[in-house]
Amino acid sequence: MIQGEKRESKDRSKKVGIFEAKVVAINPDAEEFKEVLGIELKEDSRATEYLSENSAGNTFLRVDFWLEEVKSKETFKVTFFLEDKQRENKEGTKKQYVNNIGVCSWAASKNELPEWFAKRDYRVANSGEEELYEFLRTWLMNLDYKKDDTVLQLDWKKLMKGNVKDLKDQVNGEYCGNILSLATVTSKSKEEEVDGKTETVVKEYQTIYNKAFLPAYYMKNFRVVNYEDEKVQSSLRTKKPKDLKPYERFVVKITDSEYGCKDYYILKELQDYNSNENPVATDTAISPDDSKF
Repeated sequence: MIQGEKRESKDRSKKVGIFEAKVVAINPDAEEFKEVLGIELKEDSRATEYLSENSAGNTFLRVDFWLEEVKSKETFKVTFFLEDKQRENKEGTKKQYVNNIGVCSWAASKNELPEWFAKRDYRVANSGEEELYEFLRTWLMNLDYKKDDTVLQLDWKKLMKGNVKDLKDQVNGEYCGNILSLATVTSKSKEEEVDGKTETVVKEYQTIYNKAFLPAYYMKNFRVVNYEDEKVQSSLRTKKPKDLKPYERFVVKITDSEYGCKDYYILKELQDYNSNENPVATDTAISPDDSKF
C-alpha cells in the first residue's frame, strides 16, 4: 500500500526587480540560520565558512547580508567579498582611499586627494571596501554624515579575522533603515554528462546586485516612471552627474553598458522571473543595443 499526503515543495521561484527590504542577519552561524532565517543547515554545509585564503596568501572575507522583502517576507542574500590587499588601478599609478565615513576617492598620492575628502581621517582602501561601504551608507541612513563627529569605519584587522560583530550590532539598530535592492538572475554555463555525452548546460541562480542601493522611500519613483524605456535611460545619460537625482544615478549605474549590471534584471517592482524573457536563457539573439547585456 502506498498512501499519504503529498510532500509540500519548498522550491521557490526566482525573482527579478526592485524591492524594499530590511537586513535581518549578517554572516549568520548555524543557530541564526535556523532561528532567524528558518534554514536547517546540513552537517557538512560550508555556508558559515566566511574566511578563506588564496594561493598568494591573501585573506578573503565573504560578508553575507540577508534581506527580508517587506511584502512577502522572503529572504534574499547580497554578498560582498573583501580581500586583504590594497586597491590600486591596473596600471599601478593610483590607489583608492577611504575616509572615516566610508567615502572613497582615487589619487596618485595623498597630496592629490580632494580637500573635502582629506579633511577627515582616511587610509588606503582594500579590495571590496568601496561596495561594502556604499551599501552601509544606504542601510545606515539615519547617521548624519554631514556632522564632523560622525564615524562609519570598520576595524580592518578584526574583519580579516572574521569578526563582524560591529556590523551585527547594527541590525534593527537606531541608524538602520529599509533599502531598495535589485534582484537579478545570473546564468552560468557548466559542462555536464547527459546520456553519456558531455554537454554545456546553462544554470540559473538568484542573485542580488551588490553595487547600487537606495533608501526605500524612492520606490515611488519606479512606480511612476518606466526606467525600462531606453529613451528615458538615454535622457538620463545626457545629464551631468551632479544634476542627477539619487534614483536616477541608480538607474544610470545599473544600465551602464561597460560597468553596469551584467546579469538579467528589470527596473520594475519585484516579480517572478520568466526565463523566456531572458535572451541568455533562450535562443533569442541579443541586440547589441540592449543595455542589459
